[in-house]
Amino acid sequence: MEALSRRERQILDLLYSRGRASAAEIQGALPDPPSYSAIRALLRILENKGHVRHIEDGQRYVYLPHVSRRRARLAAVKHLLDTFFEGSAAEAAAALVDGSAAKLSAGDLDRLQALIDRARAENAAREEKKGDPQS
Repeated sequence: MEALSRRERQILDLLYSRGRASAAEIQGALPDPPSYSAIRALLRILENKGHVRHIEDGQRYVYLPHVSRRRARLAAVKHLLDTFFEGSAAEAAAALVDGSAAKLSAGDLDRLQALIDRARAENAAREEKKGDPQS
């Protein structure tokens, strides 16, 4: 999935939050919006990249996200990991926890620990299966 410009991300965020919007509605909702024709051009680019699609509603096009929010989120996280953490989820997690450790609640810490425990168990099961000559 191709990387998005700041404006493309703003438009996509808007479409995810609203579910659907016309070019005029998008222009009206953006901070310091570009021209209407620039919005239309950005929407065409997003369509070409496979992020949005449109439907006809009378005389206007209405735009909708084409990629699920989950899939878009995973692509963004992968891009973040590759760009800033050399692909290391552990380095990214450490940076997040180091930067916000004082703000994490006991529930947040418990959830993180549960995720770590589950990852350890899955890795152990995978390693055990690798060593099993019958698999």
